[in-house]
Amino acid sequence: MIAPTSLIGKGIYPVPDAARLSKVSPRRIRYWIEGRDSESTASVRPSGLWAGQHEAVGNKIVLGFLDLQEVRFVDAFLKQGVSWPFLRRAHEMARNRYETDHPFCTLQFVTDGKHIFEILRESGQAQLEEIVHGQRVFPGVVKPFVRDLEFSQDDRIARWWALGINRRVVLDPARQFGQPIVAQAGVPTEVLFLAVKSGTSEDEVARWYEVSRKDVEDAVEFEKRLAA
Repeated sequence: MIAPTSLIGKGIYPVPDAARLSKVSPRRIRYWIEGRDSESTASVRPSGLWAGQHEAVGNKIVLGFLDLQEVRFVDAFLKQGVSWPFLRRAHEMARNRYETDHPFCTLQFVTDGKHIFEILRESGQAQLEEIVHGQRVFPGVVKPFVRDLEFSQDDRIARWWALGINRRVVLDPARQFGQPIVAQAGVPTEVLFLAVKSGTSEDEVARWYEVSRKDVEDAVEFEKRLAA
């Protein structure tokens, strides 16, 4: 069992929740983190990119906030055409260089990680797919992420502003265990969305929960995007 104190500031996401937020399948998430493609610990193989922030609960993987962000980066690189062997080697090199199990979640990687891909591409240890030329893969993945991320003083991702830095929805591991909330009031986006979905007007929901109309609008938009 996970001690409650170990969850503070880390966020907690069962695999189905992480899959919903990242739009990555549960099977891929399990494989990327610990090399398993099912809920059973019996199928663990040394194939995962990193160990999760939390111990398994009832033999089921539970992700932390940094795990969730790492999943998003890995998915984005694969979609850009980076081969799995190349990505594994890049993750290993970044992990050693930045001395963290979540290297893609560091500001150092965001600002300097392109050199890791350049070194690997030139070394011949692994190959990018033909779609990737001239290091276009790195800015193509990183720039969209940076717009929505806020980094802490220790250069790790501190918050994910899921609709953009100027909108109201945030995932902050120090608040509500990292669940999506409207930033100022801390009300879960799902609560506001379900209230509107039940037929209550956005203005009335805003009054009920003592939030702004804009909070409700952003919460509804965010939840609809997750369902799309």
